[in-house]
Amino acid sequence: MANTSDIKNGVCMNLDGKLVQVIEFQHVKPGKGPAFVRTKLRNIETGRVVDHTFSAGHKIDIIRIENRSYQYLYQDGSFYVFMNTDTFEQVNIEENMIDKKEYLKEGIVCSILFHAEEENPLVVELPQFIETEVTYTEPGIKGDTATNTMKPATIDTGAEVKVPLFIDNGDKIKVDIQKGQYVERIKD
Repeated sequence: MANTSDIKNGVCMNLDGKLVQVIEFQHVKPGKGPAFVRTKLRNIETGRVVDHTFSAGHKIDIIRIENRSYQYLYQDGSFYVFMNTDTFEQVNIEENMIDKKEYLKEGIVCSILFHAEEENPLVVELPQFIETEVTYTEPGIKGDTATNTMKPATIDTGAEVKVPLFIDNGDKIKVDIQKGQYVERIKD
């Protein structure tokens, strides 16, 4: 068993039967009273972030996780099928384990966090940016580029993002998945 001095950013632990990952931590030694560790923890299953305070020397159960690269292949009912880019082994991932699945595109390489001892997949993390094609958007008005106006556009994954007026059907664009925003147009 480890204790609070082993807490670092990115460490995963078992807290009250739930897997959590440390996002931020701070060791605090007040002038009066015992020391403690203030943390922000992200629940791996739900993605919810909570604040938690540990007293100094508190025992914690650190869990070893591994981050592996997998390529998205296809959807099979309520499961998404991914292939390990090194061993070509395939794994089925449940729909609720994927955040921002509306941006999931065949062939995209994602990171999957695995519980190292149990070999269970925990979370699928999509890359920050994807390159995609606009399948439908209203036509822009010629010469209307002076303003910073945006219009809705549907991309080839089915998701909708706001794009500048000069973007047309068939244009390739770069999208920030975390924010769900247009970044730039890709030149051919």
